[in-house]
Amino acid sequence: QVNLVQSGGGSVQAGGSLRLSCAATGSTSSISLMKWARQTPGKARELVSIIYPSGRTVYTDSMKGRVTISQDIAKNTVELQMHDLEIEDTAMYFCGVHANQADYWGQGIQVTVSS
Repeated sequence: QVNLVQSGGGSVQAGGSLRLSCAATGSTSSISLMKWARQTPGKARELVSIIYPSGRTVYTDSMKGRVTISQDIAKNTVELQMHDLEIEDTAMYFCGVHANQADYWGQGIQVTVSS
């Protein structure tokens, strides 16, 4: 079992920046990747970015170039730095990990981008 607690997020004007943070506790030694996803009402959760223990990263096309994922393996934390935010980026953002063949998600945090 892995527990995830998120922080950050909030409201920002278009073009602004936000940083999301997430801390994992529990069976963290079994984590094989950390990730961020987002979801808007009525839509499926969309993967935003993945980071592997090796440091390899993957980004979704819709946010590529505007987000940076980073991790601190020793602290079991993952962050998502977002900039040049667009109104369409408004969503609930979730951090997640894959561990022991299961996905675990944080509680979600709202990001609202206004004009």
